[in-house]
Amino acid sequence: MALNASTTVPFSLPEVAAVLVNEDFVRHVSELVGGSLEEFTVDGDTSAAFTATVVRTVPTTRLPDIARKVVGETLTVTQREAWTAPETDGSRQADIQVSIAGAPVSAKAVQKLVSVDGQTRIDVEGEVTSSIPFLGGKIAGAAEPMVGKALNLQAQQVQSWLESH
Repeated sequence: MALNASTTVPFSLPEVAAVLVNEDFVRHVSELVGGSLEEFTVDGDTSAAFTATVVRTVPTTRLPDIARKVVGETLTVTQREAWTAPETDGSRQADIQVSIAGAPVSAKAVQKLVSVDGQTRIDVEGEVTSSIPFLGGKIAGAAEPMVGKALNLQAQQVQSWLESH
C-alpha cells in the first residue's frame, strides 16, 4: 500500500533537519501517541550523511481486537533513517525503513526536505508491505493508514516543536 504525505512548515530547512534528529523531539512524538522511546542513536555527523535509529514501543489500542490478541498490548517499532548530506541548495533526503517486532509488516519510505521561500516542505513517499502470502495485501492495507499517520504526525509536530522551543 502506498504512503504519500506532504507538509510545509514555516521554518528553515536547517532548523527542521535539526529537530528531526533531536532526541527530545523524538521522545515527545513517541509519547504523544502513548508510546515510549526505548533507544535513539545517531551514527555520523548530522551536517553530512548519517544514520539515525529510533526504537519505540507503541500501544496497540487502535488495532482491531483480533490483531491485538496476536501482537499484545504494545508493539516495538524500529525506524532506521539513512540521511544524505545536504545538497547545494540545502535539501536533504532520508531513506526510512520501519520494522515491527513480531508483526509481518514493514515500511520503506523516502522523506525529502526541500527549501521553499525560506520555509521547508517535508515530503514522504513510501510503501507498507506484509510478508504473509495471500493476506499480505490486507494486512498492509490495514497498517498503511497507521504508518502514514505516524510519519505525518512527526512532520506536523516539527512546527509545534519549533514554535515552542
